[in-house]
Amino acid sequence: MNHFVHSMPLSPALRDELRSRIIRLHSAESPEFESVAMAVFHYQAASNPVYRRFIEALGVEPERVRSTVQIPFLPISFFKHHLVLTAPASAAEAALVFESSGTTGSATSRHYVSDPALYDTISIRTFEHRYGPLDGFHILALLPSYLERNNSSLVYMVQRFIEKTGSGRSGFFLKNTDDLTATLRHLAEHPDGRRILLIGVTFALLDWAESGTDLSFLGALPQLTVMETGGMKGRRRELLREEVHDILTRRLGVAAIHSEYGMTELLSQAYAGEGGIFRMSPTLRILLRDVNDPFEMYFPSGPGNSEGTARRTGGINVIDLGNLDSCSFIETQDLGQYEAGRPDAFRVIGRFDNSDIRGCNLLVL
Repeated sequence: MNHFVHSMPLSPALRDELRSRIIRLHSAESPEFESVAMAVFHYQAASNPVYRRFIEALGVEPERVRSTVQIPFLPISFFKHHLVLTAPASAAEAALVFESSGTTGSATSRHYVSDPALYDTISIRTFEHRYGPLDGFHILALLPSYLERNNSSLVYMVQRFIEKTGSGRSGFFLKNTDDLTATLRHLAEHPDGRRILLIGVTFALLDWAESGTDLSFLGALPQLTVMETGGMKGRRRELLREEVHDILTRRLGVAAIHSEYGMTELLSQAYAGEGGIFRMSPTLRILLRDVNDPFEMYFPSGPGNSEGTARRTGGINVIDLGNLDSCSFIETQDLGQYEAGRPDAFRVIGRFDNSDIRGCNLLVL
């Protein structure tokens, strides 16, 4: 099919109703998630021109889709070459435009966000559900490659987090790691009951940890959480996440390194603590597809995923209900596994060999 399918705008009241239902969700495993996801699918299939054209090209009739496992997932590369928007949102009305970093000479993804308040609500609630109220934190952000751009979704999110802390010690550190070390030392010597989150892009954390600075005092900071957002951005040799975590735990003297899973094309996040196991959030569900057949799905209770058997690796499909105004059903180029016995948990293994570095927050095999 080579003709452009026009969008069919639906009532703004329907969009507002879906938004309210999304905000009220409390678990990606709840029956209500399935109900809301199906409603969002039919809404976007009717009023998102790019997604509707994709569905028609597959020969899928939306009214015959009865469950989330039957929903077609839009390849994430569409964000590089198409305007992925669901009416009544429009590019002209978008309050924010997030753009991926990409590689030299490569196309970058652009995500138009007309409802920043929805993004704020989802990202803050997801973090606080996992780690506790932000006003109990100091947040120190080491994100040089992101700060050097003015359209990073990660910087936007962390800025909202910093504002919520209400802490004068919270802030960004571009390349001034001496100031970062001094701030951490001050907090170690003058504890005030707040927890500390050090969130950083992987290459910057590694550079700091291997700079020769004495960071042994960090091991005596039980209130410190160190979180990597993935990515070397061409600055260093790519490493497995396990290698990175081993280096950082040894150099920083902390028990574990946490991770964030998120990307330009998604408005929901997932977090992993010790062991690298991510938890699905109330607005984000992960499904795995066969690496050779994108229409064959794996399930947490399926073959190869029970205790005592090898985990099955599949491509990660994401249902992100935060993407109400773009597309909530995304086929990524990431590889993952379900965590045996935990239907709400997954691991990120790496990328498909033919995928480029899009600024996604994870490491590459």
